[in-house]
Amino acid sequence: MENVLRPLIVIGGSVVLTLIIGWATDLLLRKADARHGETPLWDLLRRARVPYQLVLCTALLRGSYDLARLVHAHRVAVGRALTLVLIGSAAWLVVRIAAAVVETTYSRYARAHHDAARVRRVRTQVSLIMRVVTAIVGVVAVSSMLLTFPEMRAAGASLLASAGVLGIVAGVAAQSTLSNLFAGLQIAFGDMVRLGDTVVVDGEWGTVEEITLTFLTVRTWDERRITMPVSYFTSKPFENWSRGSAQMTGIVYWHLDHSAPLDLMRERLRDILRQCAAWDGRACGLVVTDSTPNTIQVRALVTAKDADDIWTVRVTVREQMLTWLTTTHPYALPRVNTAEALLPPHGHPVRNPTRNPTLPTPSPRNP
Repeated sequence: MENVLRPLIVIGGSVVLTLIIGWATDLLLRKADARHGETPLWDLLRRARVPYQLVLCTALLRGSYDLARLVHAHRVAVGRALTLVLIGSAAWLVVRIAAAVVETTYSRYARAHHDAARVRRVRTQVSLIMRVVTAIVGVVAVSSMLLTFPEMRAAGASLLASAGVLGIVAGVAAQSTLSNLFAGLQIAFGDMVRLGDTVVVDGEWGTVEEITLTFLTVRTWDERRITMPVSYFTSKPFENWSRGSAQMTGIVYWHLDHSAPLDLMRERLRDILRQCAAWDGRACGLVVTDSTPNTIQVRALVTAKDADDIWTVRVTVREQMLTWLTTTHPYALPRVNTAEALLPPHGHPVRNPTRNPTLPTPSPRNP
């Protein structure tokens, strides 16, 4: 009977004690969150209750396993398995706690600063810092798991002795990966590109959606995702429309007839912009920028607070102006002249440009 009750008491007591401690901790975190609603720290820490309870349960079982006297013949193997689970759950708990602290710090910073560009820069740095912390914790956890095996500890001396050669080989083999890694850190702390920035890369316009230590994802206007190595942004030129200020100036072109009513078009442009909510009111203008034998090129200049609004203003102005010209001034639209060529006025003969005007015209009878 003792052989049955002892394992049940030890294992059951560990599980019950874990549940009680986890429930009490969660209750305290909920009260703290209700009392301090201005910070999301306590609610974020509640997300770590699963790894927290796993660490508690594994630690209790690891400490009381010898008292249970269960599977005594495999005591070493079971103890090592519990140690591995304890190390993995502890690493998971550390990552969750670090994420809660970092996210809380970012939230406070975002509330205190109203500069969108600066907030996006900090968001990019925080995201990459969390990835670095997760990678470091993962490497340490895996190394600790391997060191629980005696064979790995014995091989440690030989690994350290050959560390120089292995480092050279690994550096040559992972040259591209390392360059992307350092490029990611350069982007994060060099403020070259940030999450939410509007960029143009390889002729594609989109918004930076994700930045990791090795690659960057751009979401285009038609919902496609372009994934490229972060080293691209440190070695090649690209357009960042959100750098500095998000305000933008856009242009709209029309090819019209020479008789287009330019003054009326300027008045109509101002009327269109007054009714367009995306126009920020900073500037507008309409000028003739070029001419050909058949048409003139008219350019309208408009402004908006960001790239999305400038697109809306441009298409609105282009469409409504063409509709207005078609309805009220159709003669201003470009057309192809299909009429016959006009003859010179009567009594003004056309001179032959190949003749010398100073010489007399030869008589038909005496050429």
